[in-house]
Amino acid sequence: MEDLSLHLLDIAENSLEAQATRIEIHIEENRSQNCLVLEVIDNGRGMDEEMVKKAMDPFVTTKTTRRVGLGLPLLAEAARQANGHLDIQSAPGKGTRVRASFELSHIDLKPLGDMSQTLMTLIVGHPEVDILYTHLVDGKEFSFDTREIKAQLDGIPIQDPEVLTILKNKIKEGLNHIRRQNESRKDL
Repeated sequence: MEDLSLHLLDIAENSLEAQATRIEIHIEENRSQNCLVLEVIDNGRGMDEEMVKKAMDPFVTTKTTRRVGLGLPLLAEAARQANGHLDIQSAPGKGTRVRASFELSHIDLKPLGDMSQTLMTLIVGHPEVDILYTHLVDGKEFSFDTREIKAQLDGIPIQDPEVLTILKNKIKEGLNHIRRQNESRKDL
């Protein structure tokens, strides 16, 4: 995969396959600790220890649409290439937590990619699922919660084209804002 946002989309789709109704995506970029952390937490059906081990095998998948499960092994490899690692915590009936860390300044770190597009893909494709997104850049935070947005829409579907345009702009503006705040702080 070309960028990390696509890895996050793949993991979120795994969560959907596991019947998750809530998916949390957390990203933290910390320059002082030279660390990037990506985390996806879901309330899906979860996995036992044996399945967690098998999830790291590219030739094992629970999906019926393909014979290989490359998502998690590719993310683990991307993390290793950037001097990081991948951790999976899961239990049947309790959901799953996938956490990948990367050395932020590593030359082999893949670009983060277009998180606004990744979030929009999840919202459009699965409007019934609650998406909670938090992105921190050196302590500056942008968060997004579809539960709050749905409550404000007063019956208008979240996948309404006008709503989607507003949401995409809000996400892009929020992400740009935390980056600008960080850049202006560096100039001081």
